[in-house]
Amino acid sequence: MHTTPDTAAGTESHTASALKAIEQKLLWLSCWTIHNANHVRAKADGLKVGGHQASCASMVSIMTALYFAHLRPQDRVAVKPHASPVFHAMQYLAGLQTREKLEAFRGYGGAQSYPSRTKDIDDVDFSTGSVGLGVAITAFASMVQDYLAAKSWADPGPEGRMIALVGDAELDEGNVYEALQEGWKQGLRNTWWIIDYNRQSLDGVVREGLAERIEAIFGAFGWDVVTLKYGALQRAAFDEPGGAALRRWIDTCPNALYSALTFQGGAAWRKRLLDDIGDQGEVSALIERRTDAELQELMTNLGGHCLETLSASFAEQARHDRPVAFVAYTIKGWNTPLAGHKDNHGGLMTAAQMESFREQMGVRPGHEWEPAEGIDLSAAELKRVVAATPFFAAGARRRTAAHVAPPGHIFLDDRVLSTQAGFGKILDQLARSDHPLADRIVTTSPDVTVSTNLGPFVNRRGLFARDAVADTFRDQRIPSAQKWAFSPDGQHIELGIAEMNLFLLLGAAGLSHSLFGERLLPVGTLYDPFIARGLDALNYACYQDARFMVVATPSGVTLAPEGGAHQSLGTPLIGMSQDGLAAFEPAWLDELSILMDWSFDYMQRDGEGDPDERTWLRDETGGSVYLRLSTQALEQPARRDDAAFRQGVIDGAYWLREPGPNCEVVIAYQGVVAPHAIEAAGRIGTDRRDIGVLAVTSADRLNAGWHAAMRMRKRGHRGAMSHIERLLSPLPRHCTMITVMDGHPATLAWLGSVCGHRTAALGVEHFGQTGTIADLHHHYGIDADAIVAAASELAPGRPVRLVNPI
Repeated sequence: MHTTPDTAAGTESHTASALKAIEQKLLWLSCWTIHNANHVRAKADGLKVGGHQASCASMVSIMTALYFAHLRPQDRVAVKPHASPVFHAMQYLAGLQTREKLEAFRGYGGAQSYPSRTKDIDDVDFSTGSVGLGVAITAFASMVQDYLAAKSWADPGPEGRMIALVGDAELDEGNVYEALQEGWKQGLRNTWWIIDYNRQSLDGVVREGLAERIEAIFGAFGWDVVTLKYGALQRAAFDEPGGAALRRWIDTCPNALYSALTFQGGAAWRKRLLDDIGDQGEVSALIERRTDAELQELMTNLGGHCLETLSASFAEQARHDRPVAFVAYTIKGWNTPLAGHKDNHGGLMTAAQMESFREQMGVRPGHEWEPAEGIDLSAAELKRVVAATPFFAAGARRRTAAHVAPPGHIFLDDRVLSTQAGFGKILDQLARSDHPLADRIVTTSPDVTVSTNLGPFVNRRGLFARDAVADTFRDQRIPSAQKWAFSPDGQHIELGIAEMNLFLLLGAAGLSHSLFGERLLPVGTLYDPFIARGLDALNYACYQDARFMVVATPSGVTLAPEGGAHQSLGTPLIGMSQDGLAAFEPAWLDELSILMDWSFDYMQRDGEGDPDERTWLRDETGGSVYLRLSTQALEQPARRDDAAFRQGVIDGAYWLREPGPNCEVVIAYQGVVAPHAIEAAGRIGTDRRDIGVLAVTSADRLNAGWHAAMRMRKRGHRGAMSHIERLLSPLPRHCTMITVMDGHPATLAWLGSVCGHRTAALGVEHFGQTGTIADLHHHYGIDADAIVAAASELAPGRPVRLVNPI
């Protein structure tokens, strides 16, 4: 552990003075932005808008020292969610945020509650908001930076530092510790986590001794731990006669008491200190030499509020690339009327408190938004100081990367194969090629590389590590199908069993074009049911508009012998509901080939304008892709490669069997139940006319297009028609639709609403059990017999014999 030095090297006086002025300005602007949103701006509903004035105050010194004295343009920062107003205020001073957006903070079109790459106009590196995730992604971004630096084809630019500003309560999140372990395994470098140790959270005060636990845990994973407990004023007081006793008192004071005395102020400090340690002459003299105001300033001069201490520590740790955890002691609500109060987390200054704070800050009414108001810098001087700050000198730091054209469809000749195995074969053929896109693929998996068919790609392209590690089994001539050698040339990043880490890595790699100016095409695999274990991180990655492909397999109950814990029911609904993610479930290999080629292009697209209009016109912006695959091998149809088929696969559906003009029944299937749908169509077609079979490759794409077209029609585009409407509108109204899939039936049940057809939705609603595939498909009513039975009930024809009556 490193601790605060007894003497900290200060900055030059004019720089120190400028930093102090900026610190004051950021404190005012952040608190005023929140106050304006809650007490000044008109509110139609009268509800509290919210904001976190106290959490901003505890971070303002850290962010001032970091951004205005130590950050470089190549450094990337994940800002503590509740310090969003401080971030927006900094960007406002730098000309990267507008007054209008600040005035509309937490309102429609305004600066966002928490920093957002996709919703804010200012220079956000990482979105934050779901606590803990913004912390951990910085570690994975650092790993991605190391990955790019090792590639001969990449030029990621100067090596940057990935920094997270962390609330101490965020350390309760388990994903933080999963990331710590993965960072240790991957040789993490160039990562700082600066912990705002204000010892207060939403519901109370943190337990005593947390700082020691932080030191022990981070130290165990190879991090340097730097504790910034005392500010320069406190360290100077410790050198006075009686100062050692004051230091001991501070070190043993319970967190809750320290907060309470801070709220009560200098007189309360005086009484408590004199009661506890004032019978010693030197200590009493130390206390009595200070007024109440000076005593309050001394006792709140913790390391996290001392620009001199922060600057010296940041400069010292910048000399090496080891990961560092700074434990910066702070006061929640520092220098505001809310300082130290137990209820200050979501508390807001009253109008009277704000007026007192305004007077303290020297801000005149009507001048609240003026950048230089109330500080010892003129507007011109402030502008020069900000413009000369390296981090802000170049403006916004979003980078771009060239589009890498996909190689075209890679079709497979296998007559019987699963989509999971087909995925592995397609990637293997890409790995064998010298196509530029193959070099940009980086694969990863939470310890299921082999069982999700990534093995062939890894065998050809290798595992990544900054330092080469030999494959001991091969060196010892032990036969193995896997070539598990690590090198800087490798293209697979091996992860432990933690799905949160998988999606955080995919998110970081999927932002490489924006963060580092180099395109990566991340492909991650996991077991389909365990998407739910990493769902928060998946949503977080999509919210940032990261671009990646997630391949989840096996789907549904088709991994029948494994039982319910390894079977997925609701994941198709996750795919449909997750913004920024196009979800597909192909049944056949030719569909998979088309979708993978399309996906590598889709992952690189950018788009402008109305998303509804783009969806309707197919001129789409890009996003990430979710492929739900299966381990069940199917006999393949003859290869199809005409333009209409390809477009239908991409748009979400096509007619496998075109319905006739008097169609009585349509069977719509998605995924591995395709053979059941085909068999059932043949059986019920003996006594019903013009049976149709609709092959659905993406309920997600169909549903999104349908809703987009409906919204477009409401806006006056009467000709707007979605793909699914074009497919189903020719069907007669008396036609019955039967939907079936190995997943929740609600995934396809909505199809009957498109044109008003009576529908029976078959699927799996309950946890599975062990058995054969045939057992479980029959038990849950998604086999051919179930489809035939549904047709007989809803669209009676001549009786059809069931092979295995349900």
